[in-house]
Order: sequence, then C-alpha cells, then structure tokens
Amino acid sequence: MNIKLVTTCFAIGVLLGPIAVFAAEGEVDRAHPADFVKDSAITVKIKAKLADEKIKSLLHISVDTDAKGAVVLSGNTPSQAESDKAAAIAKATAGVTSVRNDIVVKKPD
Repeated sequence: MNIKLVTTCFAIGVLLGPIAVFAAEGEVDRAHPADFVKDSAITVKIKAKLADEKIKSLLHISVDTDAKGAVVLSGNTPSQAESDKAAAIAKATAGVTSVRNDIVVKKPD
C-alpha cells in the first residue's frame, strides 16, 4: 500500500512539475509593478493613436506589450494599407522596442 501511495504521489509530482515551472515564468515577466504600468501605458498610447486615425477597423486591433517594450498587433483589417498604418503607429510610439504585426487582411463580405 505504501508503494502505491508513493508511486501515485511521484506520478502527480512529475505531471504537475511543468505547470509549476510555467506559472513561475509568467510571474517573472511582470514581477515589478512599474514594468506592468509601463507596458500598460504603451498599450494605451498605441490604442489612443489608432482611435485618433478615425479608421473604424483600427479600433478592432488588439495590442499586447511585453516587459521589454515589444508590441504584438493582432486582429483583422480590410486592407494591407490599414495593417501597415497600425504597425507604423506602434513603431512610432515612445517606449516601443519592436513590433510584430500579426494583423490578418480580410476583405469584407
């Protein structure tokens, strides 16, 4: 009986180990509150600039900023020009170190 208990506990530990490591890595990225605020400020600046363009499709673009100022843009636009405009706006924003444009161009039906 003790062997079954030890084996079960060992198996559970082995299966949950990667989850614990992944969770710990997520906390390292935003460990300092100032980093989180800086990331959020960059995201808000980009979203405000996109809204100022008064192009409706740009309002539906998601902006994610990591602790190092790297920005990821995602969502849909009806033209490549609008996708490029969103990337240019993000690149021109203070604090941005890089921009990855994952915006998909979809023609309206």
